[in-house]
Amino acid sequence: MQLEPNIKRGTGLYSEHCASCHGPQALGEARDVVPALAGQRHAYIVKQLADFAELERASSDMHKVAARTAIANPQAWADLAGYLSDLPVIRHPETGDGGGVELGEAIFQEQCASCHDEDARGDADGFIPSLRDQHYGYLVRAMRGMGASHRLNVDADLVRFLDSFDTDEITAVADYLSRMRGPTRDRARLNDDGTLRN
Repeated sequence: MQLEPNIKRGTGLYSEHCASCHGPQALGEARDVVPALAGQRHAYIVKQLADFAELERASSDMHKVAARTAIANPQAWADLAGYLSDLPVIRHPETGDGGGVELGEAIFQEQCASCHDEDARGDADGFIPSLRDQHYGYLVRAMRGMGASHRLNVDADLVRFLDSFDTDEITAVADYLSRMRGPTRDRARLNDDGTLRN
């Protein structure tokens, strides 16, 4: 975390090792349930890369990438995180059908905002991820996976919490988050198309 990121090197590393899956601008691929990485918090990216390298997160594809000599070191993680965290976020991520947005907002603001902040930007230290500007399908898969204990790097309380969600609650929260576009610190409610209500 103390390493100074080399953005130019991070750009090259991303282009060579990551862009084929996450896209040239790190906007992910909704069809393949690949997350957007652009604009994600620096410290969170570093930690996830370290966790993939240490097999603390499950993904055979990411384990192969994280094991490559060019990627398998803390400076590479810092360089990639520096590059990715400064990229513009996705403007039109995949969203759900809009039917559960109000339920999702209520659950998120009551149960999740204390850690992820009310506009889903993540925590001040950067170890809790930003959940906005992300594809709906990936959010659903991630919440289900964490609730089923498929991530070894997740706090046990969070695992129990997500395991208590039913399908409607998971999809509602994911749909709400997928529609968040930038800060909404005034707790303004979202229309189904992702725009803020007046």
